Amino acid sequence: MKDKINQLLEEVKQFKAESADSLEQFRIRFLGRKGLLQDLFDAFKELPGDQKRDVGQLLNVLKNEAQDKINLLKDTFESTEQGSVADNDLTKPANFREPGTRHPLQIVRNEMISIFSRLGFTVNEGPEIEDDWHNFSALNFPPEHPARDMQDTFFIEKDPDIALRTHTSSVQVRVMENNKPPIRSIFPGRVFRNEAISARAHCFFHQVEGLYIDRNVSFADLKQTLLYFSREMFAPDTQIRLRPSYFPFTEPSAEMDISCNLCGGKGCGFCKYTGWVEILGCGMVDPAVLENCGIDSKEYSGYAFGMGIERITNLKFQVKDLRMFSENDLRFLKQFESAG
Repeated sequence: MKDKINQLLEEVKQFKAESADSLEQFRIRFLGRKGLLQDLFDAFKELPGDQKRDVGQLLNVLKNEAQDKINLLKDTFESTEQGSVADNDLTKPANFREPGTRHPLQIVRNEMISIFSRLGFTVNEGPEIEDDWHNFSALNFPPEHPARDMQDTFFIEKDPDIALRTHTSSVQVRVMENNKPPIRSIFPGRVFRNEAISARAHCFFHQVEGLYIDRNVSFADLKQTLLYFSREMFAPDTQIRLRPSYFPFTEPSAEMDISCNLCGGKGCGFCKYTGWVEILGCGMVDPAVLENCGIDSKEYSGYAFGMGIERITNLKFQVKDLRMFSENDLRFLKQFESAG
C-alpha cells in the first residue's frame, strides 16, 4: 500500500493542468467521493494495527499534496482569466478562496433524516427549554428518578421546574398531545446534561429519536426498522442484536448493538474485541405514556428509539474526541469537505 501511495504522490507532484476542466478532473479523481483517496482510506481500515501509523501519515501527506496542488493551479487559472484590469475593478464580486464546509454532525444528521424519510417518517422539532411535564412526568419518570437531580439536569427555575431538555423525547410528547395516530416521526435536536466535559462526554450533544404509533404495531416492526436503518447508514451486511434494558417510557426496552463496522464483527480495539458496538436504545411505548398524551392504549401501540448523532458520527468517521465537534477548528472541519 505504501508503494501505491508513493506512486500517487509522484503523480501529484508531476501533474500540470492545461485547463480548468483538466484540473477539475484531477480533483475528482483524487479527492472526489469515489476518488483514489477515498478508496485508500477504505483499504486503510483493514490494515493491521502495527502498519496504520506509517500508512496513515503517508495518506495525509498525499491528501495535503493533492489539495495544495489544486489550490495553486486554481489560483493560477483565476489570475490568468481575470487579468490585471479586472483585478482593479472594485465592482467585481468578491472571490472567496476559503469556502466553508458542512459540519460532520450535520452531514450525518442529514443522512439519518434521509434514511428515515424513505420509511415515511416526518421530522418534528421542539423547544430546548422545557417544563417538567414534557421532559419528565409525561414520560413516566417517577419523582425520585436520578435524572431529575441537579447532577444530571440544568434547571432554569424550580417550582415549577423549568429546565434545558435532557432528551428530544419531550418533542414526542408534544406530537402525541397534538396529533391523532397514526404517528410516524423522528425528532432531531440538541440536548443538555450536567456532565463533566471530556473526550467521551459533553454537557450538550445531539440526538435523533423516533416514534411510530398505530394499530397493531409490534416489536417485530421496530426490529425491521432499525435493521433497515443500520444497513443503510453503515453497510448492507451489518448485523444487529437487541439486549434487554430499562427506560421509564418504554416496556419492553432494549439496547441495540451493530456488528463493528471497522472489523466486520471479528473483534478489534474499537469494539473491545466483542465484535459489537452499542448505538441506541429502543422499546415499545409504555401504555401509561400513551394515556398521559391522550392516546387510547387499548386501541393503539407503538415503538420509540433514540440515538446520539455524535455516536453515529464517531462510527462513520472515527473521531476520538467529542470536543472536536464544538471547537470550530477549520483544520478539523476541512477533513469532511468530500464527505458532504
